[in-house]
Amino acid sequence: MNLAENFHQTNHLPSRTVWLDNQEYLFFSGTSYLGLPQNSDFQLLVGEGLRQYGSVYGSSRNGNLQLQIYAQAEQKLADWAGAPAALTLSSGMLAGQAVVRQLWQENTVFLYSPDAHPAVWHAPQVNIPAGTFEDWAAQIPKMLLEIKQNSGVMLPQIVLVTNSTDALRGKLHHFDWVADLPDVPLTLVVDDSHGLGVRGWSGRGVFGEIPKPPQVQIIVTASLAKAMGLAGGVIFAKPSFLQTIRGSAYFGGCSPMAPHQLWAYWHADPLYAQAQEQLVQNITLFSGLIKNLGLFSSSPNYPVFHTQRDDLYPFLLQNQVLIYSFSYPKPTDKANNRIVLSAWHTANDIQHLAHLCQVFAGLSIRTQPTH
Repeated sequence: MNLAENFHQTNHLPSRTVWLDNQEYLFFSGTSYLGLPQNSDFQLLVGEGLRQYGSVYGSSRNGNLQLQIYAQAEQKLADWAGAPAALTLSSGMLAGQAVVRQLWQENTVFLYSPDAHPAVWHAPQVNIPAGTFEDWAAQIPKMLLEIKQNSGVMLPQIVLVTNSTDALRGKLHHFDWVADLPDVPLTLVVDDSHGLGVRGWSGRGVFGEIPKPPQVQIIVTASLAKAMGLAGGVIFAKPSFLQTIRGSAYFGGCSPMAPHQLWAYWHADPLYAQAQEQLVQNITLFSGLIKNLGLFSSSPNYPVFHTQRDDLYPFLLQNQVLIYSFSYPKPTDKANNRIVLSAWHTANDIQHLAHLCQVFAGLSIRTQPTH
């Protein structure tokens, strides 16, 4: 498939629908899982924050004037996620890079999972193994013991790097195996960009789900621009590690997350709760309607439904439904096709999409060759 064939252009932010070539399409793509960018009440909060703080804070977070909203919002994020502390940055990519740059040393060994996001790569090209996340996790104890046996007196700094979620395929990763790791000091870095806001109890993300044996330092990074609807990123870790990042030139020299965004977050608890409840209802409805079609792979209570059927995309497009279909993270990758539900979708939207999937599945069965 030619990647350019899947490009569409519009001049407005999509919500449950998007206008293309003067026609309205139902929109089941993107990563705005809670639908907050087009939530009018949330937009009002962002506007109120703009009036109080302006559009950006043109200063270093380490300057001699400190805006209290940063510390307040970071404490709230940490408490909500069940983490010791939190630090915000202007993007999830920057949050991930701040962590891996801080961890990188000459004797550091990075062990990446198969789908580790580029945000947490320590170099432009890294050794990404083949196989599944489960295969990788099962091999970690053996790899750790081999590193320990071959290291002699000086054990290197070991960093495991992974995602909380394979959002391309609608699959949540689980971390029970961390409790059984051998007694080898290491750091586990988890990118929770596609989990924070939708995964776990009340969308609190993966930090509270990860076992915390004493030899393992847990660091979770995330984009806030997906489910949380905020232009920024966050790091969850112990305070001493975050203080080290705060003291770095990398952090001190970067522009901070815009304060009006954090002001909106500070006041949006009811909106997050309503959106999370609506999203779960939408997932439950769609899952029940398509469960016997054999078209999708997904995880319970997660809004992404992956399909191997590349021909579902043009079929839905002909019926004025636009789903996710493009190569990621590199343009040379195979196009990924998935349906993404959001809290902004109505029951009628979900039922119409499910009906089209049922029609597609029925057509597929009738056109299969007989033997």
